[in-house]
Amino acid sequence: MSKTPTHSNTAANLMVETPAANANGNSVMAPPNSINFLQTLPKKELFQLGFIGIATLNSFFLNTIIKLFPYIPIPVIKFFVSSLYCGGENFKEVIECGKRLQKRGISNMMLSLTIENSEGTKSLSSTPVDQIVKETISSVHNILLPNIIGQLESKPINDIAPGYIALKPSALVDNPHEVLYNFSNPAYKAQRDQLIENCSKITKEIFELNQSLLKKYPERKAPFMVSTIDAEKYDLQENGVYELQRILFQKFNPTSSKLISCVGTWQLYLRDSGDHILHELKLAQENGYKLGLKLVRGAYIHSEKNRNQIIFGDKTGTDENYDRIITQVVNDLIINGEDSYFGHLVVASHNYQSQMLVTNLLKSTQDNSYAKSNIVLGQLLGMADNVTYDLITNHGAKNIIKYVPWGPPLETKDYLLRRLQENGDAVRSDNGWPLIKAIAKSIPKRVGL
Repeated sequence: MSKTPTHSNTAANLMVETPAANANGNSVMAPPNSINFLQTLPKKELFQLGFIGIATLNSFFLNTIIKLFPYIPIPVIKFFVSSLYCGGENFKEVIECGKRLQKRGISNMMLSLTIENSEGTKSLSSTPVDQIVKETISSVHNILLPNIIGQLESKPINDIAPGYIALKPSALVDNPHEVLYNFSNPAYKAQRDQLIENCSKITKEIFELNQSLLKKYPERKAPFMVSTIDAEKYDLQENGVYELQRILFQKFNPTSSKLISCVGTWQLYLRDSGDHILHELKLAQENGYKLGLKLVRGAYIHSEKNRNQIIFGDKTGTDENYDRIITQVVNDLIINGEDSYFGHLVVASHNYQSQMLVTNLLKSTQDNSYAKSNIVLGQLLGMADNVTYDLITNHGAKNIIKYVPWGPPLETKDYLLRRLQENGDAVRSDNGWPLIKAIAKSIPKRVGL
């Protein structure tokens, strides 16, 4: 039995420094300057970022872009935007994206085939669900597997982050909104079973590859690859996705297995997220499997119904909740190692404070290769790159991944629009005028002036 904390001594007693000020009254650390990172970029990417800076100068510019975005031709979007935020349209382009990331010190990716239909309003007939499953499995073998094997032969085996495949439940069953919302309704049993089967097919492939690679590399502490269930909107998450995650955890994360193969996602801007994770921890302990966690702040704040009731009222509440929970999970992994029921953690955040909190916790602990290998820092491709660069260059972080969407141009266009809508404030604060000034300051240094 692990030393995992019980309900009485977990989140309530693991309060950490809040984003407002730390215990010494010092203000929060500022995100690192972008100039050093910008100097490393090729001219094309610098030009594209300049365009992003102009487009996000203020709320009016950004909102205008969002309104016009559906009407902008795909070739224009591909030239100005797509290559910054998307891995490509096919395996070859995504493989090249992975190689570019490796040159920056980012060892792996979380791949996301960007086809989804959480509203149930899009026709997926052009890309049938069976084809999505087949294409996703193929991407595991043709992108993630060679990406990690090439590094296993040339780098310390536990310095390489796992490769992840992100599964959108809303892309893996017909009529997804109704199926997920009515997940426990017997009337939807056939479709529910089909969703479970589709996710299981992909995750089983991951599981078997992990077991096979572990025989060749027995000193590996983290999984080689991981199947990741992405979050959906609250009503779908609450009614269906959480149960789907539990089913997959039981199948593919048994405590008898050295490596976990499945991770679920929790959105910590939800008021009930802390209690929910404790509930999931208890279920894992009782049923003999491990949790895999990808912890995000949240991606649907502008489209959630009743958001005032389910989401923290301000950013500070979300930040405190996020830092408290990641501290709880990181400490549990550090203390209990392989006995922790938190089998794996992805800290998916653009927030420098949160990323440094985890980085410093890992630095301050005695050597615990299990925890250090199974705690991974992640950001979206094209976002918070100054944070990523700082973590790698100034703090020696090796456990870094980027979330890499890829797929048909029309679908990646929808992904980009959703990022602008849901992350508009983050995009504007990261980019806009500060980005334009940083680009201007980086140019003389690039030419040696």
